Amino acid sequence: MNQQVKKTSIARSAAVMGVATFFSRIAGLVREQTFAFLFGAGIWTDAFNVAFRIPNLLRDLFAEGAMSAAFIPTFNAVLEKDGPQKAFKLTNLTFCAILVVVGALTLLGIAASPLLVSTLAPEFTSNPEKFEVTVTMTRIMFPFLLAISWAAISMGILNSLGEFFIPAIAPVFLNLSMILAGWLICPFAKEFDMPAITGMAIGAMLGGLLQFAVQLPALFRYGYRFRWQLNFNDPGIQRIIKLIIPGTVGLAATQINIAISTILATSQGEGAVSWLGYAFRVMQLPLGLFGVAVAQATLPVISRQAAAGDRDGMAQTLAGSIRLSSFINLYACFALIALAEPVVRILFQHGRFNAADTVATALALKAYAIGLLFYSLIKILGPAFYTLDETKTPVIASVTAVVVNIFLNLVLVHPFGYWGLALGTGIGAMFNAGILYYKLEKRIGSFSRFALTGGLARIFVATASSGAVTAWAYQISAPLLAGISETLAPGSFFNAVIASSVATLGGLLVLLLISRLLQIAEADKAIDMLLRRLKRRKAQPAD
Repeated sequence: MNQQVKKTSIARSAAVMGVATFFSRIAGLVREQTFAFLFGAGIWTDAFNVAFRIPNLLRDLFAEGAMSAAFIPTFNAVLEKDGPQKAFKLTNLTFCAILVVVGALTLLGIAASPLLVSTLAPEFTSNPEKFEVTVTMTRIMFPFLLAISWAAISMGILNSLGEFFIPAIAPVFLNLSMILAGWLICPFAKEFDMPAITGMAIGAMLGGLLQFAVQLPALFRYGYRFRWQLNFNDPGIQRIIKLIIPGTVGLAATQINIAISTILATSQGEGAVSWLGYAFRVMQLPLGLFGVAVAQATLPVISRQAAAGDRDGMAQTLAGSIRLSSFINLYACFALIALAEPVVRILFQHGRFNAADTVATALALKAYAIGLLFYSLIKILGPAFYTLDETKTPVIASVTAVVVNIFLNLVLVHPFGYWGLALGTGIGAMFNAGILYYKLEKRIGSFSRFALTGGLARIFVATASSGAVTAWAYQISAPLLAGISETLAPGSFFNAVIASSVATLGGLLVLLLISRLLQIAEADKAIDMLLRRLKRRKAQPAD
């Protein structure tokens, strides 16, 4: 089993996860469309976004942040050295430690919800009903933190064992739970004298439990059995604590930045929080489909290479992952900038979500898209330091980025309003990724010896050209369609669908043509991921 994992390439592993994540992101998109249709971008959507953000801040610390990044290298080291039995013992120790620590934080968060809401969204206190509903939803969703922490650890274990599809498909159940809640639970919320959107908070909490539960059968299939084991003095737990504490400090700085951004967003009037939220979800679609998939597939590989002392292997693996992620995310960046408005119109302009909301959300989406590549690189480069037992650099990078981000948010929010916050976030991510890249080269050697610099230059030319053609094709086709029929009038759903489809096709053709001319190997790897062509042969490592 372990040997098979070593033979699996980053591209193939990412493709498997990309298939599953595709369904998850589509479900997430339907979830956001449900929000937009039922609640638009107004007072109650703002309230939900703030309430959901509070446990999410802690989730980034204990689930998908420092805890996950600290656990996976430790689990892999034990698995390689001592075998599955010892690794599963570490799993039980970790699950039980999370129950104690995160469970206590959950209870504390429920009790302190009024204080948390008034701190994160001080503008809400001027509307007592909005404030009370936000507090109620925060309390409902706090147990989500514990469930999603277990789910993240389960995902890391299964990825390390070579199982990528099940953990990648698990978030579908969170999204499905919230979709069903919108239509089945929300209508009954009024019977309890609460706004309908409260039902979405219940759906989120139940969805977190489902996301963990659906991974348990796969864990059992690999031989895992739960046993109550709590020992904070265990060497494996001690290593996790050693890694997680500085990592948490760095991520805490990030959460402070998010909190300040939320405070500033709530000061920009009704709908600003929701516009930023919808835009961020769209930006997360390519990042979640491919950027996160590449990062998650990379981490187990470089963990084993680090444990074996193979620095050249780590550099080669990371260089290949950086090129592949750059190709995908730079294309997505330029495409989103070119088609932001029609994309938002197609996805959300239904029900209570109106044309003004579309324009406002599209502005935020363009600003977020600028940082798309850097978000993906952080997810690849950051965990690499944990595999080297290096915790100082990610903290320095994170804190530096947060300082830059907070400064930019304070400066940009005045001339640009709410979307200046999105722009500041992207620039802050650039600083974070730049520091990680520079410091990692100092540790494992230059990536340039694996053709990274030239490869990135060619990728930029191809993706930028594709984006320019996409924008030009949309600007030409949208007015032409308007003259054909009233149903294709500017600003209509069908005009956006057809014009953006034509523009996307033109941009993709240019991307493929230039990629062939410049011999960009990542184009073939990206196509393999998109078309799910997982070949039944011994895959070679990403290079």
